[in-house]
Amino acid sequence: MTDKKPTSIFLIGMMASGKSTVGRRLAERLGWAFYDADREIETRCGVPISLFFLKKEGEAGFRARETQMLAELTAKDRVVVATGGGAPMFEINRKLLARGLVIQLASSVSDIIERTR
Repeated sequence: MTDKKPTSIFLIGMMASGKSTVGRRLAERLGWAFYDADREIETRCGVPISLFFLKKEGEAGFRARETQMLAELTAKDRVVVATGGGAPMFEINRKLLARGLVIQLASSVSDIIERTR
């Protein structure tokens, strides 16, 4: 590992693991910008991701948009990005995330169930 400080931080983890909550707080403390990749996609598409999956382009279309969004966000400096839960499953996304410090958040199954009710 180098002594170089990261210029961006990418949070990964399962849905409801706290990526957005932790990301906002971390970005505020660092004085950096915060982005929630899923919210950014929803804003651009004009529909919630759940509807995007069901009625628009399906999972393949969503994953393509997700990779495009990650390419944009990982090119920025001084950002904290909360990724979608499935983003790290794909090699291209893992390569994009390697541009910064990647932190995996973990939660118990019971906490995830409670948060997604």
